[in-house]
Amino acid sequence: MKRVAIFGATSAIAMECARLWASEGTTFFLVGRNQEKLSQTADDLVARGASDVQLYTLDLNRIDSHAELIEACFSNLGQVDIALLAHGTLPDQAACERDPDLALHEFSNNALSVIALLTRLANRMEAQRTGTIAVISSVAGDRGRPSNYLYGTAKAAVSTFCQGLRARLFKAGVHVATIKPGFVDTPMTAGLNLPARLTASPEQVAKSIYGAIENRRNVAYTPWFWMGIMTIIKSIPEFLFKRANL
Repeated sequence: MKRVAIFGATSAIAMECARLWASEGTTFFLVGRNQEKLSQTADDLVARGASDVQLYTLDLNRIDSHAELIEACFSNLGQVDIALLAHGTLPDQAACERDPDLALHEFSNNALSVIALLTRLANRMEAQRTGTIAVISSVAGDRGRPSNYLYGTAKAAVSTFCQGLRARLFKAGVHVATIKPGFVDTPMTAGLNLPARLTASPEQVAKSIYGAIENRRNVAYTPWFWMGIMTIIKSIPEFLFKRANL
C-alpha cells in the first residue's frame, strides 16, 4: 500500500494523479488552501478505492508554517513513499513588469515556497532512506521568453534546485523527479489562446507523471514531444531569439 503526500492537491493535474493512485488502495495526505475543494477531492478518492485520506488546509506560500505541515504529514503517514509538489500560480507577466511587489509575490508562490518545502521534506525523506519526490516544474524554465519570463525564472530555479537535490538524495536511496509540462488545459490556463495540437489534458499529464515516478525518471517532459520543442528553442542563438515573438 502506497503512502502519498500531495502538496497543492486541488490542482487539476494533482487530482488526476491522485485518482490513478487511489485505485491501488493508497493512503493520502492532501494539502491545499481550499477546505471545500479538499473535502470534495477526498470523497472522490475514497469512492475510487483510496484506503484513507487525511486533509491539511494551508496556503503553501506561508513558509513559516512548513515545519508544522511536514511534522503533521509524517505523523499521519508514518512514511512517505511518494511526495508530489504541484502548487503554483500562473502570473500576469505584464502586471509583474509594472509591480515589483507582485513580481516577488509570484516568484515566492512558484519558487521560494517550493524550495522551502522541498528542503524540509528532503531532510525527512533522506532520514527514512526511501521514497520519491516528484516536483512539477515547467518547460517555461528552459529558456526565458518575453511572454512569461517571471514564471519561467521561478521554474528554472525549481528545476535547478531539483537537479542538485536529486544528486544529493540519490546517495540516500531517495529519488527526485522533475516534471516539465508544456501547455495543459486546466483552470489555471483558462482564457489563454493555447495551440490545440500542443495542449494536453490533465489526464494525459497525470499518466506521464505516474509513469515517470514508477520508472524513476530524472526529468520528464510531458507530453513527450516538448523535449524536442524545447531543444530547438534552447538552440536558437540569442541575437535571433531576442527578435522572436515568443
